[in-house]
Amino acid sequence: MNALMGFLEKYMLPVAEKIQGQKHLQSVRDGIILAMPLIIVGSIFLIIANLPIPGFSHFMAGVFGADWSKKFSYPINATFSIMSIIVCFGIAYRLAERHKVDALSSGAIALSAFILSTPQVLMFTPEGAKKAIEVPGVIPVTLMGSQGLFVAMIIALFSAEVYRKVIQKEFVIKMPQGVPPAVSKSFTALIPAFIVLTIVWIVRLILEATSLQDLHHLINLIITTPLSFLGGSLWGMLIAVLAIQLLWCFGLHGDAIIVDSLMAPIWLALMDQNRQVYMANHHADLPNIITAPFYNIWVTAGGSGLTLGLVLLMMFRARSKQMKQLGKIAAAPSLFNINEPAIFGTPIVMNPIMMIPFILTPLIVVLVTYFSMASGLVAKPNGVLIPWTTPLGISGFLATGKISGGAVQIVNLIISILIYYPFLRLYDKQKYQEEHTPSQTNESFDGSVNV
Repeated sequence: MNALMGFLEKYMLPVAEKIQGQKHLQSVRDGIILAMPLIIVGSIFLIIANLPIPGFSHFMAGVFGADWSKKFSYPINATFSIMSIIVCFGIAYRLAERHKVDALSSGAIALSAFILSTPQVLMFTPEGAKKAIEVPGVIPVTLMGSQGLFVAMIIALFSAEVYRKVIQKEFVIKMPQGVPPAVSKSFTALIPAFIVLTIVWIVRLILEATSLQDLHHLINLIITTPLSFLGGSLWGMLIAVLAIQLLWCFGLHGDAIIVDSLMAPIWLALMDQNRQVYMANHHADLPNIITAPFYNIWVTAGGSGLTLGLVLLMMFRARSKQMKQLGKIAAAPSLFNINEPAIFGTPIVMNPIMMIPFILTPLIVVLVTYFSMASGLVAKPNGVLIPWTTPLGISGFLATGKISGGAVQIVNLIISILIYYPFLRLYDKQKYQEEHTPSQTNESFDGSVNV
């Protein structure tokens, strides 16, 4: 164990710290977080529109009319379907902010470049027609949602970097003093905007002249599809969870480094695929098990490492005053999936005994939950994004619309208790002995006391 700790501390910790402080990854994380409130609001309407309550559909039809579900889809589409727009603006804004240049102009330029990179055409098949016709002058909503997420991220990072470099080299139009700041900033952004949009325009023209068609098709070919395959696989989830837990063991926020910065775009896109299928047909077999809710709702129920089970053991099985008191303090936050008190209070950080179950528990839970869903015993996540503070049991039901989603969370909690128990018993025994061993004092010959 000491050799493993030394290896991780020497080789993994420095890399993790660099990733955590990397401006571009931080900006990607912040841009995605900017879209979260809208997606959660859309998810609330999605839950209401699909509540599995007998007679609910008849009641809603009486209140809102026969097409009530269509009316409830309006806010769903208005939130999920603009995910890429919000993320693009947010990433460019936050990156410019970190570079200490005008963030608002950076976000606006990036958003314009993203729209420019998107083909404004839609294929439409009229009713009764055998062949689709091309409808020009429209922006495909699908590319503004999860399907355009990676293009939005790339355009935002590129645009913000070009904007920042042009501004810092002072290759801008400077207005005389006395001109209102808002007007002056708009002229300052003129040349950077022209450069960014010209480059994106040229790239679009080149791609249109080839079989690649446009930037969305290119990114889907070389990035989105391979990453979705890896990130949406069981092995991808296991590797991500292992990395997250190892980072937490060294006091680094593993979720912020791995999930928010690297995996969120993949898992959100897979989640939205499930939502689209679910809205089209509630009884259809959903395409993805691994999604953002899979991690948030089942793998981290009670916090990273499923420490709610550990906290319950502290409250009811610990003998030492330290562990029992910590269990009482950490209980309320853990019920809402906030487990920093448990991680840093136990502590689990840099603690060889407690690190083992902290890493092992979520890996086992990933396997149990995945195969439960793959076998059909448990419903797959239907594309609803539940607030991460929603208590265990409730969140599983809401994320699937089935009781089985909440039931497997209870099973996972029991698994976590069984795994943590022998390790807590050993660690609690040490703490109990420390509390009941009187401090030894030795008097030296000069009269001083050594403790």
